[in-house]
Amino acid sequence: MGNIKRYSVRPEAVIQADLIEFLGARGWLVEHTHGNLYQVGFPDLYLFHKTWGERWVDCKVKGRYSFTNAQKVKWPLWESFGVGIWILTAASDDEYAKLFTKPNWRVYWKKSWGELPSVDELMAELVAQRKQELESRKPGKSNEALPNG
Repeated sequence: MGNIKRYSVRPEAVIQADLIEFLGARGWLVEHTHGNLYQVGFPDLYLFHKTWGERWVDCKVKGRYSFTNAQKVKWPLWESFGVGIWILTAASDDEYAKLFTKPNWRVYWKKSWGELPSVDELMAELVAQRKQELESRKPGKSNEALPNG
């Protein structure tokens, strides 16, 4: 029995699971997003409700959270296009009430991350990243040396 591997569950995953159950009981359809190459920076959950509409929700551990670099770039950009993002830290009535106020992700922005960049700065950064990605995919380009022989 001593050889059994025990996998720890990320605290955010527990919050997500609790929220999915909590919100489902209140009439929300909850879709869990999956972070991958094409979804970097996406919030954790996308919610739909017949009366209340749609919400993007990211789950954070209260007092112990960070934003990924992609979130720091993408969320202000999404906001500039009218897309709201709510951060919830638990499956509770107090947290649930946040869904009926304005998007709150800015409340969680830490001063140590600096000032929020302007949309023009964000767009320039995204364009530069995209150019770099395309350049690295050109035929004959490789990031690794090929073996001889």
